[in-house]
Amino acid sequence: MEDVSANPASGRSGGFLLLAPEDNILICVKSVPQGAVVDIEGAAIALRAAIEVGHKVARIALAAGDKVFRYGFPIGTMTASAAPGDHVHHHNLASDYLPAHGRDAVRKEAGE
Repeated sequence: MEDVSANPASGRSGGFLLLAPEDNILICVKSVPQGAVVDIEGAAIALRAAIEVGHKVARIALAAGDKVFRYGFPIGTMTASAAPGDHVHHHNLASDYLPAHGRDAVRKEAGE
């Protein structure tokens, strides 16, 4: 396992960045392999999946139905639970953005 240390003064937790104090997710700023141990909210968490740059992980335990906050604003609703450090993405997060602004709307306009 790789140890990815935290730097609380910078808002970073290992390879992750907290964008706003209200956020319940962290953003990956460097690829972190599965099994890496990261400090999230003072707890050493072994990542159950590799996380790529720009992807999200749970900062706290999230339950199905919970709103996900990025930059302090809701971006989606959890469709399944996630423990701290779990990957938060399409498999467990439904976007709260209007359908006209999502990927599917662009595909429909393109005739896909």
